[in-house]
Parts: sequence; structure tokens; C-alpha cells
Amino acid sequence: MPTGEMLRIEVAHAWPGGIFLRELQLEAGATVATALATCGLERVRPELDLERAAVGIHGRKVKRDQVLRNGDRVEVYRPLRIDPMQARRLRAERGNT
Repeated sequence: MPTGEMLRIEVAHAWPGGIFLRELQLEAGATVATALATCGLERVRPELDLERAAVGIHGRKVKRDQVLRNGDRVEVYRPLRIDPMQARRLRAERGNT
């Protein structure tokens, strides 16, 4: 049930050559999914699959039904280009630890 209380939320996404940062005012009880649907990121990065992209709040991965708190920063993460274990192996083979 809407309380009339408004939350200040940021949505952030970075990629090589750009950054998206949008401040939103959402009603208390809003979720990560609400912030993603409201922020307009799909217009700036249409190639990004927002349905499948990992998301987090302040660096901690969360689900889309996570209820937001005032001051939260919703982060949309890029997909990994290489598996971290494979990257470690490649560095070790090159002698870079």
C-alpha cells in the first residue's frame, strides 16, 4: 500500500566509453525491477539485455524483487567477458599473477 513516502534512488551502469547515472524518485516499497523499468537505460543501451543482466545495490548482488531503501544505488553489471578462473589460468601461464 503506497504511503506517499518518496525514496531517492540512483541507477548506474558503466561500459567502456560511457556511464549511465540516473537519479529517481520512487514511492516507498519500490523494487529493483521498478527502478530498472523507470530509469530509461534501455533507450541508452538497447543492446543490453536488462532481463538477464546481473544487478546489485552498492556492490552487493541482489534479486529484482529486492525492496529499495532511500539512498540505494542500483547497479546494472555488464556480462563477464571471460570466466574468472580462466583469466587466472591465462595470467599464470604468462607468468603474471
